[in-house]
Amino acid sequence: MEIAVLVCPGVFDSGLASILDVLDTANAMAEQLAEAPRWNVTTIGFEPQVRTSAGLIVDCEPNTRAELADLLVVPAVNVRQPEDVVDFVGGDRSLPARELIAKTHARGAAIASACAGTFLLAEAGVLDGLRATTTWWLAPAFRARYPQIQLELGSMVIHQGAITTAGAAFGHLDMVLALVRSTSPTVADLVASYLIVDERPSQAPYIMPSALAQHDPTVAAFERWARDRLTEPISIPEAARCLGVSERTLQRTVQRTMGTSPIHFVQDLRIERAIHLLRTTDLSLEMISRRVGYEQATTLRTLLRRRTGKTTAALRSV
Repeated sequence: MEIAVLVCPGVFDSGLASILDVLDTANAMAEQLAEAPRWNVTTIGFEPQVRTSAGLIVDCEPNTRAELADLLVVPAVNVRQPEDVVDFVGGDRSLPARELIAKTHARGAAIASACAGTFLLAEAGVLDGLRATTTWWLAPAFRARYPQIQLELGSMVIHQGAITTAGAAFGHLDMVLALVRSTSPTVADLVASYLIVDERPSQAPYIMPSALAQHDPTVAAFERWARDRLTEPISIPEAARCLGVSERTLQRTVQRTMGTSPIHFVQDLRIERAIHLLRTTDLSLEMISRRVGYEQATTLRTLLRRRTGKTTAALRSV
């Protein structure tokens, strides 16, 4: 497989390094197996040398090498604020990258990106009507700018046809390991073992609901209102009245910002507090359950296992 890795100025160093290191290790592991695949990797750019976010210099082949690639990988640029990400992907600085992505997609080659790099794919129009993911803290900005794309935060890596997207900055590692696995599960297992990489199926355990809520004043107010009442049954109509908005407005605003309903958002807050109490107190699960609004400890135990993939004992030991 011919793989072109597009290096843009300010690229996130660990994202780029993860991609190159995993593919290099995959080739080394493949040499030990009969009839194993090979990944021929070329770093490409719009300049012969590109400076990374940390100031390192990467030598690049001309971007026209992408015309020969079976797969174009686009590591994220290290941009830390949602508004800066939007300015970058919609501005002149990223135009050559967007055009290359669109051209590569038009000829049927595969494309992959992670974290803020997913915004470049969205801006280039190659994700329209598809499922995709990005880093969880950029989700409100992504939903607002690309309503035609079905954003999902439940999975760390999403494959949709010839396009692969992944979450958070270190999601580059999950993404490239998934790409290797799609060609050779055996090689992927060897790479994961040699590099001691645990594949993470979901971003859900890392999401901070309070951070996402701050992107909209109504949602932020609802979060504060709900946090004060986590021990009680929560009524969405009552919440809307207290916030001075209609129930429909509250439902729509929470869905637009958080990608979930108000009831599920409250559930997220309860789980977040339960995890905090498990890790910082010696309270029994029964007592914690009552403190976060659940009558039965079995209900909370099931939700915690579903959300984190861990038992309550494992969560206490972290």
